[in-house]
Amino acid sequence: MIYMRMEGDRHFTKLRSNNRKALTWKYYAKKILYYLRQQKILNNLKAFLQQPDDYESYLEGAVYIDQYCNPLSDISLRDIQAQIDSIVELVCKTLRGINSRHPSLAFKAGESSMIMEIELQSQVLDAMNYVLYDQLKFKGNRMDYYNALNLYMHQVLIRRTGIPISMSLLYLTIARQLGVPLEPVNFPSHFLLRWCQGAEGATLDIFDYIYIDAFGKGKQLTVKECEYLIGQHVTAALYGVVNVKKVLQRMVGNLLSLGKREGIDQSYQLLRDSLDLYLAMYPDQVQLLLLQARLYFHLGIWPEKSFCLVLKVLDILQHIQTLDPGQHGAVGYLVQHTLEHIERKKEEVGVEVKLRSHEKHRDVCYAIGLIMKHKRYGYNCVIYGWDPTCMMGHEWIRNMNVHSLPHGHHQPFYNVLVEDGSCRYAAQVAKRGTRKGGSVVFLRDDRGATAHIPVGSRKNLEYNVEPQEISHPDVGRYFSEFTGTHYIPNTELEIRYPEDLESVYETVQNIYSAKKENVE
Repeated sequence: MIYMRMEGDRHFTKLRSNNRKALTWKYYAKKILYYLRQQKILNNLKAFLQQPDDYESYLEGAVYIDQYCNPLSDISLRDIQAQIDSIVELVCKTLRGINSRHPSLAFKAGESSMIMEIELQSQVLDAMNYVLYDQLKFKGNRMDYYNALNLYMHQVLIRRTGIPISMSLLYLTIARQLGVPLEPVNFPSHFLLRWCQGAEGATLDIFDYIYIDAFGKGKQLTVKECEYLIGQHVTAALYGVVNVKKVLQRMVGNLLSLGKREGIDQSYQLLRDSLDLYLAMYPDQVQLLLLQARLYFHLGIWPEKSFCLVLKVLDILQHIQTLDPGQHGAVGYLVQHTLEHIERKKEEVGVEVKLRSHEKHRDVCYAIGLIMKHKRYGYNCVIYGWDPTCMMGHEWIRNMNVHSLPHGHHQPFYNVLVEDGSCRYAAQVAKRGTRKGGSVVFLRDDRGATAHIPVGSRKNLEYNVEPQEISHPDVGRYFSEFTGTHYIPNTELEIRYPEDLESVYETVQNIYSAKKENVE
């Protein structure tokens, strides 16, 4: 544990160094630090889950989920609790105007007890609703409901918005600190809180509670109104209170659904994180274990990247086979393909080297490391790879309507990292203009070679005359430094494109140096 902390501190120091240098070091340092911190957080969560069922620190559990999904962010229970305490102080100030002798005002920081009188509880909830929704402008995020940020408590406090379960946990924590014994209700489609209206010690049913919609500005609902909220009748069991583990299960389940729902690269990390969290709580979920194994297979996490992860996939599959022998077909398929892939990788030697001087690359106009702008979509990006022709499959070519472009897929395509965090594969030439005919013009690029461009066509990408850093998480995977005008490839990328750096220098000299001289 001491070693892990020292390694984490060392890599964190590296991450805080000059932003434009040592990009590859920072990229891998971030990967290592991400893993080390997640392991520590996961161990803390597992210990937390061993607490007795009556241990009701809902906020603490939610913070562990937040920390695990954002291990490089500075998130702590103490800081989040301090922010909530500041909201409690505002509520007390409002409550003092309602009832200056209210018993909640006498509670010391960090200490609370339950108030039994319904009228006094009602005064607290009125003050809370005013502070949260009128004064601080908290609200349910209806416009961007399916955003993972809505489930992270530190983001709920920063952005002052969330979804029913995260808003409910905030509301519940504040209410309990002020003596109102609200309870969480795992209501279908819309998480709620319940507030007991019955006499202490009496036999209660679902009609002895008022249900609170923290997502809906603290609105108080009857049983009938709860059913109207979701548009269906539900059984009495679904109005019951749930423990911490069930609340966390629902939060992680929401993250898991988002991870499955999104198709962008970043969502794979969310899917991996949410699977880890769910399986930490319920380690024998066969379908989720299968999903985890398929995910590793899909991401191509193989020996050259991390052999231990291959072993992890095989361990997962063995565990599934033990839990449910009926899954032997799916398990056997994944084991077979995993081992076959390992064997194929053993047979592969070296990497493909692409020389710009080669005849088949004569139409490639741009080089890796250049900062570009997409003419049609306006995004800024950096090139980290190129192909003399489109290397994507037939389905992608058809879906992207590549055949409508001049020369279709028989033209250079560029791998680019986009400022919005996405990775794209951009054609060199866009659709033709109004000029017709099959003739071509010959454009001389920065290395003196000629590129064949159809008459009437226009390029998709153009040099960005005001180059800027591209805030993409994978920049350091390919580049070692940003110079202010371009990125310098790291050793691995330079081996693949050994002649590109010279072309980049010539481009910078021709475009950016002339501009600098004009400014001076």
